[in-house]
Amino acid sequence: MDWQNKLPAGAKYPQHTLRTLSGEALTLGAPRGDADWQLVVIYRGRHCPLCTRYLNELEGFLPRLHALGIDVVAASGDSQSQLEEHMSRLQVSFPLAYGLSVAQMRELGVYISIPRSEQETDHEFAEPGLFVVNEHGTVQVVDISNNPFVRPQLEALVSGLEWIRNPDNHYPIRGTFEGN
Repeated sequence: MDWQNKLPAGAKYPQHTLRTLSGEALTLGAPRGDADWQLVVIYRGRHCPLCTRYLNELEGFLPRLHALGIDVVAASGDSQSQLEEHMSRLQVSFPLAYGLSVAQMRELGVYISIPRSEQETDHEFAEPGLFVVNEHGTVQVVDISNNPFVRPQLEALVSGLEWIRNPDNHYPIRGTFEGN
């Protein structure tokens, strides 16, 4: 029953270039500035209050993530106007991109949902996905959920990334065993 591919740990992250509200081209999976890793958050969209809260909470972890050399970006399948409206409830300084297509969602292996009503949203949307892409463009950490209630706890995630990024720990990509 292989109806949906999941992007496995250790795989090359499929880079997608989307737009931000400023018109900037943002490439998911390509760290910006001095960062050599990137944390990519795929969120459901403006209709999801849990996404709004999660993104706002993530903002508080930026100093620690940046100290680790980890860039932070987020994207959804929302339209430009939906993201513009959503910004009134977001207090984030990291870039948000819009227009993630269903084909791109499938390539990332996130779960995709159909809106329950027109009041929810007007398009299929990605359920939460979180990817940490290392300096080789490889998926170091992946978390994919089929609903908005299950996401990595941010303190645990950032503490774990601090452990992984510490060169004394020699921590490999986990979950890559393919044997019998």
